[in-house]
Amino acid sequence: MRVLVTADTFSGVWTYARELVTGLVTQGAQVTLVSFGEIPLPDQTAWMQNLHGLEYHPTAFRLDWMEEGEQDFEAAREYLCEIVRDTRPDVLHLNQLSFGALPVPMPRVVTAHGDVLTWWLTIHGKTPAPSAWLDWYRETVVAGLKRANAVTVSTRWMLDTLRFAYGDIFAGHVVSPGRNPIYFNPFVAKEELVLAIGRLWDTGKQVSLLTQHSHRQPVCIVGADNPIPAPAVPIRADVRVSTGEHEVSVKGAQTESQLRNLYSKSPVFAATARYDPTGLASVEAAFSRCALVANDTPVYRELWGDAALYFERNDGESLAEVLQQLDQDREMVRLYGTRAYNRARERFTARRMVDDYLQLYRRLRSSRTAVA
Repeated sequence: MRVLVTADTFSGVWTYARELVTGLVTQGAQVTLVSFGEIPLPDQTAWMQNLHGLEYHPTAFRLDWMEEGEQDFEAAREYLCEIVRDTRPDVLHLNQLSFGALPVPMPRVVTAHGDVLTWWLTIHGKTPAPSAWLDWYRETVVAGLKRANAVTVSTRWMLDTLRFAYGDIFAGHVVSPGRNPIYFNPFVAKEELVLAIGRLWDTGKQVSLLTQHSHRQPVCIVGADNPIPAPAVPIRADVRVSTGEHEVSVKGAQTESQLRNLYSKSPVFAATARYDPTGLASVEAAFSRCALVANDTPVYRELWGDAALYFERNDGESLAEVLQQLDQDREMVRLYGTRAYNRARERFTARRMVDDYLQLYRRLRSSRTAVA
């Protein structure tokens, strides 16, 4: 099977695409990967070196959700069509909503990792103010959703929210997110640490909840959602705030090995987000055997069920109370770390995600053959 996959290099989509592409090639598929956003550095593409069924085309076209993205969209679409005509894939797997309307005959899967309107609706409870760019964005996304043969999401919540934002105009499928457990070490001795990921100003991640109350344990907030390439010269971007028993360390973006080390050392991961369509950071924490303390949202309930502890939705005081409870009961920390780890191994492996996609690809290809 030949599959064309698109990705961007700005977000967790790159990690998602890496897991998908690696799994597809490992199972015998021929994959063409096209990336948008920025040309990745060598550290970001090192994983491709031993994938002999992969052809990679990096580009610097801006993404549709950027306000400047409209200026690059037609050129990016035409470039992608040329790649499709040259490689003749059996299936397109497009990780940008707008590319679902490509004027090519192949069946296409469009994956919604996040979106401007669903983010805005979740954070503000209403649509953003009208603008020419927003009109273009909405029209482009609607066209992509309508033309897609299948629209996949990581959670039912995202499926419902996407339909609320754009209408019931697409065939939706839930494919759980996946990571390869080999990237994480669940057996490192844990330290006294609560880990969270997100920028302090990001209202979607709202890690700022951890700064509103004192905690007995040290808190570490990593200020980015995706790893960065290893710098040539080590850099420090740490800020430590300490007032009595209240100690918060705010780190800048981390390399993958640095982030993996933090996951491994942390007994507790705080999933504070109010908008988290994929939950990938919580999956990574679970594979590191962190106890999950999650915002009580439909996404985290759907992903983790009784394998996580929950604090009242968007409530910093409730979060502090749950963390205090864990500080006083180390056996509970170990119990919930094991629960999260076992659930991740059962539901959120990259192998399971790739198998689900391969089944979907085959159904779409068979349907197209039957119609022809």
